[in-house]
Amino acid sequence: MKEYRVKPGSQFKLDRCDPDDSGDYKKTDQGKEKAKAITVQLIGRLEELQERLYANGTRSLLIVLQGMDTSGKDGTIRSVMSGVNPQGCKVVSFKAPSSEELGHDFLWRVHQKAPSKGQIGIFNRSHYEDVLITRVHGWVSDKVVQQRFNQIKEFEELLHESGTTILKFFLHISKDEQKERLEERIRDPEKRWKFNEGDLEERKLWEKYMATFEAVLAATSTDHAPWYIVPANRKWYRNLVVAERVVSALEDMKLKTPPAPVGVNFDSLKIV
Repeated sequence: MKEYRVKPGSQFKLDRCDPDDSGDYKKTDQGKEKAKAITVQLIGRLEELQERLYANGTRSLLIVLQGMDTSGKDGTIRSVMSGVNPQGCKVVSFKAPSSEELGHDFLWRVHQKAPSKGQIGIFNRSHYEDVLITRVHGWVSDKVVQQRFNQIKEFEELLHESGTTILKFFLHISKDEQKERLEERIRDPEKRWKFNEGDLEERKLWEKYMATFEAVLAATSTDHAPWYIVPANRKWYRNLVVAERVVSALEDMKLKTPPAPVGVNFDSLKIV
């Protein structure tokens, strides 16, 4: 996993990260099935760890998913989080801000959606839209963007110090892979509801988005809120990488099952 983590303050280029990478798993049916089997085990382990997180109510986990359109944010959530208890997990998607939200600072609406203790929160797109889309389209100045970088880091540090573990994943797909996925949406009647003509306009800005993502990831990856570049051309490997990192983060919390209520003799307890 370390090779996918963006080192704080590092200068890197996304073109050095292969979106088609599959790690130690060969790009064969055998490698794919092995990775899927391990992912199933990890999902089972995640279910156990989430139960402890919920029962303890002392820590929380925030998962941030970013990536180009069709990179697999929804698919990652469906697959990796398939075994968790919905009571302890909430998915939030940040769209264009409302008039009320525009009347506050850009992080106001985000802080309200941060996971409470005992919960897993998932941001399907996030506060990072306010330094991505706005910068690509030139809606805010470079000075404002730099200010927001600092504000985001301070906000995430506050969450961290309050007991929230933060994992940020950039789902990295190639331009050719996005083309195939968009074409699949057009061909498949069951997927056409996902199609948005605006996606084609954003695709024209691919190079600008890549340059902006590089700047954002380098500026906001910290020790307490790291970014991970997840090769996402192969969905099965994408799911494995994210599941492995989430399970590892929960295990690092070293949470134990809470003790039974004091004064109750369970050996002699009878339920009528």
